[in-house]
Amino acid sequence: MRIIELEKDFADFSLEVRELELEDGLIHGLIGPNGCGKTTLAKLIIGTIQARRREIDMGGLSARDLTMANQKPYMMYDTVYNNLVYPLKLRGIEPDKAETSRWLSLCGLDGKEKTAARSLSSGQQQKLSIARALIFKPKLVILDENLSNLDLDSIEIFEQEILHIQKEAPITWIIISHQIAHMRRLCDRIHFMAGGRVLLSGTPSEVLDNPSIPELKRFSTVFA
Repeated sequence: MRIIELEKDFADFSLEVRELELEDGLIHGLIGPNGCGKTTLAKLIIGTIQARRREIDMGGLSARDLTMANQKPYMMYDTVYNNLVYPLKLRGIEPDKAETSRWLSLCGLDGKEKTAARSLSSGQQQKLSIARALIFKPKLVILDENLSNLDLDSIEIFEQEILHIQKEAPITWIIISHQIAHMRRLCDRIHFMAGGRVLLSGTPSEVLDNPSIPELKRFSTVFA
């Protein structure tokens, strides 16, 4: 994926990405201080908000290939099971019993298929939203602070699932997080943002070891 001359204006904020390459089949991390434009950039890529200027080469991907799990997950007024399989139904895919059972188990929701999804704890909803994003085997996944809000055991479970997916059939990921250690473990590339701009891109060691710009030094000091 290649982004060129992407611009979005708000009343008190503007995002400008002159050029950003997101290589297919890699795990990309977006880091930066609050309000720097990470979520805005993700929403522009996925198409849920529109830009003033937008030139994105999606590399042949269509809307059916994309998914985004938001920091505050939205649960439909329906059961756990129906929330999980909703992306499959949208695409006319028959849910596979073994696969749905595996995802429910991964989320710690065995036996709760008929439970109202909105009655789950915030952590359970977060895990269900990640499973729902992945169950239809998308080609581009955006996770917006989803893993950061989980307990340590659940973080490890989903990190291992992501790495398993990448080993079996690599897809493209954009993961937004403040957790530097977490991003080091997962990401192939890191993109640092500040003030609505992408200031630095590279491997985790290139970006995070010996930060070369003041904004990244301040960020690293706070979130190391």
